[in-house]
Amino acid sequence: MVDDRLRAIRVRSQKSARFKRDGFGKKKQLADTWRRPRGLHNKQRIQKKAKGPLPTPGYGSPLAARGLHPSGYRDVLVHNPADLEGLEPAQDAIRIAAGVGAKKRALIQEKAVQAGLKVLNLREKKPGEEPAPVEEARPQEDDDD
Repeated sequence: MVDDRLRAIRVRSQKSARFKRDGFGKKKQLADTWRRPRGLHNKQRIQKKAKGPLPTPGYGSPLAARGLHPSGYRDVLVHNPADLEGLEPAQDAIRIAAGVGAKKRALIQEKAVQAGLKVLNLREKKPGEEPAPVEEARPQEDDDD
C-alpha cells in the first residue's frame, strides 16, 4: 500500500504541467499565475498549439495521490490539542495552524511527538529558551495572620 501511494505521488510530480497566464510575458504587471482566457479572439482560449495548454481533466493527479503530502502522509491541519485525537501515525502527519500561539504550539508539538505523529511545520526551540511551565489552578489557602 505504501509503495502504491509513493508511486502515485511520483507520477503526480512527473506529469504536473505549469499553466501560464496568457500575455504574462508581454506586460510586467501580469503574474504567471493561471487565469482563464476569456477574450473572443484569444488564441489560448481557442487552443492554438504555440499559446500554451489549458488545464483539462487529463492533467489531474491520480486518485491515490490526491490530498497527500509529498512525504506520503495525509496532511491534517491542527488548531488545538484535542484535534490530535483519532489520528494514525502511519497515515497522518499534522500541520499546526498559523494562528496558534507559542504556548499552545509547544503543547501540541509535545503531544504529537508522544503520539508518534510527524509534525510538518515543526518549530525548534531556541538554544536559551525553555518552555514555560503550565501552572494548574490550585485552591487558595486562607491565611489569617
